[in-house]
Amino acid sequence: MPKVTLKVGDKAPAFALKDQNGKTVRLSQFKGQRVVVYFYPKADTPGCTTQSCNLRDAFPKLKKLKAAVVGISPDTVEKQAKFDDKYGLKFPLLADTEHQVAEAWGVWGEKSLYGRKFMGIIRSAFVVDEKGKLAGVFYKVSPKDTVASVEKVLQG
Repeated sequence: MPKVTLKVGDKAPAFALKDQNGKTVRLSQFKGQRVVVYFYPKADTPGCTTQSCNLRDAFPKLKKLKAAVVGISPDTVEKQAKFDDKYGLKFPLLADTEHQVAEAWGVWGEKSLYGRKFMGIIRSAFVVDEKGKLAGVFYKVSPKDTVASVEKVLQG
């Protein structure tokens, strides 16, 4: 299990990571607005594509709810760029190659696939409010439920 488990009301851990265009994106840039931060295991895999495309499709509605969207995975800037180009995601996809941000947010943990245990991203989504506090925390969220979960929090 991850060392950290965040909960509603906690201060969102700060981050500064490069996006798919090589630009540094900081959580502090979103101060004064709400932001959906979601963590996905690997760009361009079926679940991550479903989750990311659902958020892309919901983006106009999320924008109306005054929320930005940021995706984070351990992929490189180059992989994030290819993922964005392929699906036209249009929001920052951050490269957390050292998984320090994932650890700070409590989404880096033991997983198992076909009986093999390994460390990786636990698919999660968070809603950060205007003051940088967590308004919604969804660990182990399903790719299909991400949008509904964050919308419920944003609609208050």
